[in-house]
Amino acid sequence: MAGISEMGVQGSGRHPLSKEIKVTGEAWRCMVGRNDAFDMKSGLFLLLSSALLAMQAGCGPPKPTQVSMNRSSMDTNNTAEPAAGKVTKTDEEWRKTLTPEQYHVLRQAGTELAFGHAYEEFKKQGVGTYVCAGCGAELFTSKEKFDSHCGWPSFYDPAKATNVILREDRSLGSVRTEVICARCGGHLGHVFKGEGFDTPTDTRYCINSVSLKFQPAQGGTAAKPK
Repeated sequence: MAGISEMGVQGSGRHPLSKEIKVTGEAWRCMVGRNDAFDMKSGLFLLLSSALLAMQAGCGPPKPTQVSMNRSSMDTNNTAEPAAGKVTKTDEEWRKTLTPEQYHVLRQAGTELAFGHAYEEFKKQGVGTYVCAGCGAELFTSKEKFDSHCGWPSFYDPAKATNVILREDRSLGSVRTEVICARCGGHLGHVFKGEGFDTPTDTRYCINSVSLKFQPAQGGTAAKPK
């Protein structure tokens, strides 16, 4: 995406952070993978889509007309056995139990605003376990947490692989791998490989902050992300 470094988007004014949202090329490299190459036309399309998603995340509850990933177009590719005790709820029940932003991410496969408040809280969290905000399934721990400087939580491996499903995602004009909670089917984020991070797996699970709930370990001390 040479020549496209930053794009300013004017928000609706309904949220103090939505007056001007910056979508940087670096943020897009984090969302689509640092190794993927895109032509100028694709880059502009992706930047515009990202800006719309960011505005939605900062402007209150999602509406049916909002841009979200179309899961019907994804090819299923399960990499683990489904978690025991599946959680199934109606759309109305999910709306009652989740915040508007959690619902948008977990049930509509949306993307939260990079470097948001939830992410800042994530960075401060110490030793403990990260569970699905929708059903409580164990997903990651602080041991697998590292700082990729992308604005979203990053992990190099799941803590419990049976609670995570990977599925091909072609929703934004590129091929990515979606990360899904095996217990409730909630969208968590995407996973990228071979980006050169100094971790045991060189794999980055890029996860939405609001899709996680942190459970601190008893007597745990603050953990410094790698």
